Amino acid sequence: MLNHKRLAEAQKRIFSEPVSFGLFRIMNRYKSDFRLIITNHLFMLRLFIPFCMLLLATCASNEKKNTVYEKIDSAKIAEAFKFCKKNGYDTTTAFFVDMSIHSGRNRFFVWDFAKKKVLYEGLCCHGMGKESTGSTPVFSNESGSYCTSLGKYKIGIRSYSQWGIHVHYKMHGLESTNSNAFNRIVVLHSYSLVSNTEIYPRHLPMGYSLGCPVVCDDLMTHLDVLLKKKTKPTLLWIYK
Repeated sequence: MLNHKRLAEAQKRIFSEPVSFGLFRIMNRYKSDFRLIITNHLFMLRLFIPFCMLLLATCASNEKKNTVYEKIDSAKIAEAFKFCKKNGYDTTTAFFVDMSIHSGRNRFFVWDFAKKKVLYEGLCCHGMGKESTGSTPVFSNESGSYCTSLGKYKIGIRSYSQWGIHVHYKMHGLESTNSNAFNRIVVLHSYSLVSNTEIYPRHLPMGYSLGCPVVCDDLMTHLDVLLKKKTKPTLLWIYK
């Protein structure tokens, strides 16, 4: 155990000597004091190195949790693939929208089942209805609610949109929570004011969506290229 009083006295003796006295003469005069100081620094170094290693490990762990793969629940990936295979959907890619993620962060993900990685990602707006806020979306399947509906969707035919890149895709709700999507004219489209990069800690402005999953133009361009090549329907899953 280090004697902190002795250490303080040693430092005081050494640093009280004038510089003109000469470093080597000071070191020779206070050999024991220098040994004490060096021992102290080695002791502190032994404490500091494990701390740094722990800090780096924690940062690496947090970095991993912030990767795209970690943002998609592996159980949902497995369930989506099983659903697509069973129901004759495309089994190369699927779209995941995690509404539990801050709206200023990317939460729309295009997952490649074969490569086990995300091909594209981006921001996604939620509906403005029923007192939804940027931080707290309200979900509903009611007509006229202007809310996002949770659940699995089949992406339908391509059509013209007055917004974004002027392309939208019909959406067919497959569950009781989104069964009115098609009649509500809930479609996948872009809007030019949606940022193509994350804006966290700010939230996406309300009013860009009346219930549709609205993305930026860049992401919609990628989605359009991808969907035009499909011969089977693609799954889009919105969840929280």
